[in-house]
Amino acid sequence: MAMPQKMQMTTEQFFPNGAYVVGDVTPVADFDAPAPAKGQPRPQKRDMETGLLVWSVPVLDTDPNAKKHQKTVNVKILAKVQPVPPRNDTGLPVIPVEFTELEVGYYVKREGDFSRIEWTLTALGMTEPGAGRKPAGNGGASTSSKAAA
Repeated sequence: MAMPQKMQMTTEQFFPNGAYVVGDVTPVADFDAPAPAKGQPRPQKRDMETGLLVWSVPVLDTDPNAKKHQKTVNVKILAKVQPVPPRNDTGLPVIPVEFTELEVGYYVKREGDFSRIEWTLTALGMTEPGAGRKPAGNGGASTSSKAAA
């Protein structure tokens, strides 16, 4: 059996101790596009499957066991317009966040004689934690749209 290259996960599954925005949402430059004219910026990258623009946001992973190079990861967000992080009512310089339709991929990064697995994280949006969840209490009945299909 082959391991899938990409998997759907919840924010809680990938960031069990929480995820926090620690910087600005920025456009991802398309380095595969032809070089722009002198003085012109590179075009923004578009997702090959959806055609949506690709944005990047740095996220702090608060896992106490994460290694130094794993503490901050970039999450790519596919959207027509620049995503806006949730409102920050904490008074802290980090913003708690939950990602919608988070897809996790991996690749092997080689550095000299060493290799390690690196993760790629792509989402379709971000919200404040818990905003996308429906309250429990339906008597154990499934609320999945797949169950109704």
